[in-house]
Formats: sequence, structure tokens, C-alpha cells
Amino acid sequence: MTRLSVNINKIATIRNARGANMPDVVKAALDCERFGAEGITVHPRPDERHIRYQDVRDIRPLLSTEFNMEGNPIESFVQLVLENHPDQVTLVPDAVDAITSNAGWNTLANKEFLTETCALFKSHGIRTSIFVDPDPQMVYGAAACGCDRVELYTEGYAREYKIDPRKAVAPYLAAAQAAQDAGLGLNAGHDLSLENLEFFIRTIPWTDEVSIGHAIICDALYMGLEKTIQAYLEKIKIF
Repeated sequence: MTRLSVNINKIATIRNARGANMPDVVKAALDCERFGAEGITVHPRPDERHIRYQDVRDIRPLLSTEFNMEGNPIESFVQLVLENHPDQVTLVPDAVDAITSNAGWNTLANKEFLTETCALFKSHGIRTSIFVDPDPQMVYGAAACGCDRVELYTEGYAREYKIDPRKAVAPYLAAAQAAQDAGLGLNAGHDLSLENLEFFIRTIPWTDEVSIGHAIICDALYMGLEKTIQAYLEKIKIF
């Protein structure tokens, strides 16, 4: 059954806009758990424009659900992961100045680096996931790097869904089948929403986890955080 991990980066973005502690990111993470989220995702970047490294240290010991840390495995991120020992680390190839993640890894060109990074995290008992585009070749390449899961970058699906849902999901289904064939777990994330989430899960019901942040926070402005999380859970708990 697919699990919902709430990415709380946008909550930190709102806090950082004023420089104080409102909203309280730690409380928000705990509230997400209390409202039914089955995981919390953070994506700390070097400039700390949303989640700060200290947020990770503050949140980690208080969580009772799965903790997922996303990021480009530069030295500072690697050390933060090893210090806080999340349940899962998701390797994302975002540039330092990227507004948001906008591509998956080329797992063939970066095989040596990804293999070393996966081995390091797995030696500490941390499940590793590699962020990839919906390309079976990249999925098989990720498997060769020794990861446990792949996360499919779903921005393309979300963009094309309004035009033709079946066409939009087709490459993701092929990539998901490749993950299944390679013995990898399957995550998905980026621009998934109440509009497009259920169709994705119905088409790829072996999706282990979806990580959603921006859409949840946008919907929460109108629905409230608790009702929003419940609405997303209803979209994925369909089997």
C-alpha cells in the first residue's frame, strides 16, 4: 500500500520569509504525523532557503513515522545524513542554485559516484533511493548502483495529465515495471496533486511512497492542513 510522505520545505519557506519561528516547522512536522501522514520529507539545500540544517537536527528525534532526507550528496549533506540517520535518503542531482528539482540522475554517466554514495549510506543502515526520470534505462542503471529504490520524477506526468492521462502515465508505467523487474522499491514525487494522484496510483499500484509538499501546502491554505492530508490519503488508499 502506498504511503504518503509530506515534504515540509514550503512551511520552512514561509517561516524564513519573516525571519522568526512562525510557522513552527517542528510543530508542523509533528502535526502532519498526527493528521495521518506516514512520513516526513525534507530537502535541505546549502543556502538553507527553506529547510535549515538545524531543522533536521530538531525534527529527527521527535518523529514517529518515516523520515526521508532528499538532496544532492555534497559533503555537507552527506555529513548531515550520517549525523541524523534518516530512514531513507533520496539522492537528487539538483544544482546549488536550482529553484526546485528539475531532472533525475543519469545513472549510467554517474555510476561510480552513485555506487560509492549508496554503499556509504547503506553501510549505516539507511535505505537509499535515487531520483530518476521515467526511463527504464536509468532505472536499471540505478539498480546497478546498489540502491534500494528509485523515485520517479513526476513533473512531466503532472504537466501532461491534463491533456491525456494515459499518454502522460505511459513512460512512468514502463519505468515502474523496470523497477519491479530489477527488484527495486518505487517512490514518486514532484507536482503530484489531488487532481492527478489517484490515476497514477491506480495505474502503478505497487508505488511504495509518494512525497508531496508544494501541492499539499497550497491546498491547506483553503482546506486546512488536517483535511488536506486526509484528502490525499483518500486518493492513495484506493485498494
